[in-house]
Amino acid sequence: MSVQGQQDRRAFLTGAGVYLRPLERADLDYVRRWYNDPETRALTGMATPMSEAAAEEWYESAKNDRDRVWFMVVSRDEDRVIGEAGLLRMYHPWRTTDLTIIIGEPEARGHGRGTEAINLLLDYAFGHLGFHRVSIGVVGFNQRAIEFYERVGFKREGLQRDGYYYNHVFHDFVMMSILENDFRALRQKERPRD
Repeated sequence: MSVQGQQDRRAFLTGAGVYLRPLERADLDYVRRWYNDPETRALTGMATPMSEAAAEEWYESAKNDRDRVWFMVVSRDEDRVIGEAGLLRMYHPWRTTDLTIIIGEPEARGHGRGTEAINLLLDYAFGHLGFHRVSIGVVGFNQRAIEFYERVGFKREGLQRDGYYYNHVFHDFVMMSILENDFRALRQKERPRD
């Protein structure tokens, strides 16, 4: 069996250009590299370095926490890990959860893979897990991310004024969310008409 065939067997959510598979211990090298990258840290709010021990602790916590689910984003054409995505702070009584996504490989950005990955994750959250609301907080100066989330249907809800401190300066934190009805309406518009 080819390597791609082995990878596809681990796929949990599959799209045309990417698939999402469960986070595995072997993925920690990717996660550490991305989380320790200065640009990624600045744009995502990672404040402390991630050592091997910290990565292992994070992995064990993520693996055993029933209130979050984590995936690796894999490019199908290259069969290569390019990012991570997940749902966290899942609170079923309120049918709400938070979302995270990082396309950690710089050359993989800007090709629609993040859009496909987030749509797979939102479809899973709304369709399979039955959530009604998915939210995310975005560093205020990360305009590219804010525009990305708006393109996939998130709406700005408000600001946490000076909610983020980076490089000796306070910045706003933009709170965004998407509701299941918004997501379904967008998906209907995207479907080809007969």
